[in-house]
Amino acid sequence: MGRTGDSAVSRPVGFQPEPSGGSAARPVDSAAVRRRNLGLVLRHIAEHGPCARTEIAAATGLAHGSVTALVGDLVERGLVREDDALRSGGRGRPGRPVRLAPGRALSMAVQITSERLRVVVADLSGEIVWRESIAHHAAPGRPESMADAVAAAVVRAESNTGSTTFVAAVPGVAPVSPDAATVNAGSAESVLVRIVIAMAGPVRDDDAQTVMAAADFGWLQPVRLGELVRERLPGLGCPIEVVNDGNAAALAEYHARGRRGGLVLIQAGTGIGGGVVLHGRIQIGSHGIAGEPGHMPVALDGPVCLCGARGCLVLYAGPEAVLAAAGFGEVLAEAGLEVASGRLIAALAAGDARALAAIETAAQALGAVITAITALLDVDEIVLGGLLAQWFPWLSPTIEARVAGRRALARGLDIGIEPGLLGADAMLLGAIEFARRTVLSDPATVPPLSAVSEV
Repeated sequence: MGRTGDSAVSRPVGFQPEPSGGSAARPVDSAAVRRRNLGLVLRHIAEHGPCARTEIAAATGLAHGSVTALVGDLVERGLVREDDALRSGGRGRPGRPVRLAPGRALSMAVQITSERLRVVVADLSGEIVWRESIAHHAAPGRPESMADAVAAAVVRAESNTGSTTFVAAVPGVAPVSPDAATVNAGSAESVLVRIVIAMAGPVRDDDAQTVMAAADFGWLQPVRLGELVRERLPGLGCPIEVVNDGNAAALAEYHARGRRGGLVLIQAGTGIGGGVVLHGRIQIGSHGIAGEPGHMPVALDGPVCLCGARGCLVLYAGPEAVLAAAGFGEVLAEAGLEVASGRLIAALAAGDARALAAIETAAQALGAVITAITALLDVDEIVLGGLLAQWFPWLSPTIEARVAGRRALARGLDIGIEPGLLGADAMLLGAIEFARRTVLSDPATVPPLSAVSEV
C-alpha cells in the first residue's frame, strides 16, 4: 500500500513500497527528484492541510522557492487548492494556505468474492463516494467470465461517478447516466487514476498481474487476470493492480489499530485467507504465498484439501465446512453465505447443539493454528476477520483455552486475539488505501487540468 506513515507493503502482490533511504533508493536524475518532492509535498498537505508554504518547507526540508513551484504544479493538476489569503499581522504579503482537493483523483477497488463483486470508488482523502454490490454469475473454472463481470462493473462505476479516465464500450453493457448525487461526489474534472482488484489467491507482480491459483474459483492454473480485464477495457487510461484480498485486509486492520509491531489476520469469507504484517510491512515470502493460514495443516490424517495437502484449517474452520457441519449447507447453496451465516448465528444464540459442535471444531482448529503462528512469528496480535469476527463470541473461549498453555509457559507473552474492526469492508479499504497512497507518492500520474479539458 505504498506507505502509510512509516509503513509499506512488499512486492510481489501489486503493492509497491516507496523508497526508504539509502543510495540505491534515492532518485538519480532531476526529473525523478522532482517527482519524489512533488509526492513529499502532496502527502504533507494531505495529512496536515490546510497549511502555509512556510510550514511545508519546514516540515519537508525543501527550500521555500521549491515548495512554491511544487505547490503550483499540484494546483495545475487540480490536486490541491489555495484558500483565501490570511494575514498574520506581520509585514509582507498575506499567505494563502493550501489544502487537498480530494475529488480530483478517484480510485476504484473491486473485491471478488465467491458470489459477488463489491465495488467502491473513493476520493484522494479515502472517503468512499460510490459503492455497489452485484452478483457476478461467473462460471467456476472460467476466468474469462469473471473478467467480463469485472470489466462491466468498472464501466458502470466509471459512468456513475462521472470520471473522465476513459470512454470504453464493453459488449452487452449500456453506459449509465450519472445522477446528481454521484457526479457531485467528485470535482467537475475527476479522473479515475487507479483500479485495484482484490481476490483470494497469491498474485505474482508481473505485467499480467497473474493470480497463481484460486481453488475457491476453480482456477487451478495461473490466470493472467489483470491482462484479461485490460483486454475488455480497450480505452482504459489508468493502471490495474491485482492484489491478494487477505493482504489488503491485514494492512487495513493493522492501521485501524495504530499498531507498530506485528499482526496476523485470519479471515473467513471465500475460504480462509489472511495476511502477516510486521512493523507495517506485509510479508509475502519468496513466492507470494506467505500469510495463507487457511492452508496450514491441523490434522495429519485429515481429509485431502484442494491445495494438495491434508487436514488444512479451511476444512475445519472455513465457511463451507462450518455451515455444513452445523446443518446449513443447503441454505448456503440456495441462499448464499450471508443468509447461511445469519442462520448459524441465530442457532448459536439459541444454544443449538449441532451449531455449537461445529463452532467448537472450528475453534479447536483455529487454536492450533494460532499457537503455531505465535511460536513462529511472535506477533502482538491475532485478528479474526470476516465471518470469524461474527462468530467470535462462540469461538473465543475454546481458542483462549487452547493457547493458555503457551501463555503459561511464556509469562511475558502478551498476545491479543481479537475480532476484526473493519467488518466486510476491510479488503476494500485496504485496496483503496493502497491506490490512494500510490497517487500521493507520485502525483505526476495525474494530468494537468488543461490536458483533461482538451480531451
